[in-house]
Amino acid sequence: MAETSTLTTTHDYPAIDPTSFDLIVSGTGFPESLLAAAAAAAGKSVLHVDPHPFYGSHFASLPLPSLSSFLSSPSYPYPFPSPSSSSSYTAVELRHHLLYSAIETSGSPPEPCRNFVIDLAGPRMLYCADEAVDLLLRSGASHHVEFKSVDSSLIYWEGRLCFVPDSRQAIFKDRTLGLAEKSQMMRFLKLVQNHIASSGGEVVEDGGVRISDEDLQLPFVDFLQKQRLPRKIRAIVLYAIAMADYDQDNANSCNKLVTTKEGIETIALYTSSIGRFTNAVGAFIYPMYGHGELPQAFCRCAAVKGALYVLRMPVIALLIDKEHKQYTGVRLASGQDILSRQLVMAPSYEVPSSFSPCDGTSNLCNHVARGVCITSSSIQRDSSNIMLVFPPKSLHSEQLTTIRALQLSSNVAVCPPGLFVVYLSIPCTDASSGKGYIKAAMDVLFTTHTSNGSECSLATNNGDQERENKPTLIWNCLYVQELTKASSDAICLCPMPDESLEYKNLLESTRKLFTKMYPNEEFLAQTITSENLGDDNGSSD
Repeated sequence: MAETSTLTTTHDYPAIDPTSFDLIVSGTGFPESLLAAAAAAAGKSVLHVDPHPFYGSHFASLPLPSLSSFLSSPSYPYPFPSPSSSSSYTAVELRHHLLYSAIETSGSPPEPCRNFVIDLAGPRMLYCADEAVDLLLRSGASHHVEFKSVDSSLIYWEGRLCFVPDSRQAIFKDRTLGLAEKSQMMRFLKLVQNHIASSGGEVVEDGGVRISDEDLQLPFVDFLQKQRLPRKIRAIVLYAIAMADYDQDNANSCNKLVTTKEGIETIALYTSSIGRFTNAVGAFIYPMYGHGELPQAFCRCAAVKGALYVLRMPVIALLIDKEHKQYTGVRLASGQDILSRQLVMAPSYEVPSSFSPCDGTSNLCNHVARGVCITSSSIQRDSSNIMLVFPPKSLHSEQLTTIRALQLSSNVAVCPPGLFVVYLSIPCTDASSGKGYIKAAMDVLFTTHTSNGSECSLATNNGDQERENKPTLIWNCLYVQELTKASSDAICLCPMPDESLEYKNLLESTRKLFTKMYPNEEFLAQTITSENLGDDNGSSD
């Protein structure tokens, strides 16, 4: 990979040649890396730099000892070099915005703690049939990353963790659903399958028809009630399969009411993901060594296409044309000035107001609270990698958003054998409420060591025997991450990791940025043959 990263001191910077590019990208997060790969594949000359010695930026997977320092100060201070002698442009210093707050750590991680790899943006997974997987396959990036299956999905319902019956086989095996509920769930999935098939032009059995256009515009929760589904089944469909973020039963307070059309589309993605890869038992997969492998895979694709990579190289200033007052390049920490037509930057940069991008997509909430836990055993016996959902109001009457959690084991190479890493997240408007709900979910899932060495649990509704089977919480870190929007102009700012489990919204905003930059170019054109696509398994033993 074309990379300069063997620097001996902070100020021992390499000279970059050439000094003019079509595109400069600062930061190696997932959107930045996608844009670099897409631009390089379109034949653009690309310089990709990052102030850190690792790939991923705010999407990185870090060794545990590096987590706290990155959250506290994700950027390094660099001296502003003396002005250049150029008379054609001026340098405007860039500053950084701290995107993490309310950081709280407790417990002592097991040694050696460097054996733990932590996702900054967890919890996060990929649908087997996700567009992100398709991009990995068609760009060739899939050759640089391996995946493992997420074993099962659980939902917290009336004080208990229940399996999510997301297929015909799972419904038959489920012991928590009555015969009537199983019949209703089967009938609903059949209706959805017939609608998906007929929408794709297939002939459906049993006289099945498409869901009416009128019903597709209804709030999804109203359509589910129209199908006479009981509360538990509605909750499973809305929050564990359709992945709704907000309380769908309260339209007045719901920030994002899911329509039937949107719900059906997500269910279609979910069901088409089950069975796509032979080694994936469910709908979801997780990358070996963490999600930081994904941006690095796309960086490798960009490098193959000629992009130049320089780590430990901050951009410290914008170069502004004196005559036209337009962006013309950047100044690096080395003092070298590099010119380009376009600039893409990580979201931590503060662009001067006179050059702030003018468009973008606003976020529905402005923060997401995240938690990282190390535990002594699995939440569910005989399961390694598990997705969990706490629907709105499942923990507290004022909980209006969904809490999601993901347990990972050593088989994805993020922790030592016998221990587990659990991520939790919830969209929120303030740090106090967000962290409070994360802690409430942790109380349900884990026991903790008291000062005298005994174990205790704050949850009281699951019974003594179930509390005894809970994993022990060894170490945890809670923090609040700001959500920023993608925006574009001659200077593009990429979005922060959002509150979703997957990459749909991030991919959509990244594609829009690329189209705005290069309207006549294809976004990540296929670089390998269709025959090779069939050889990629997407999941490995």
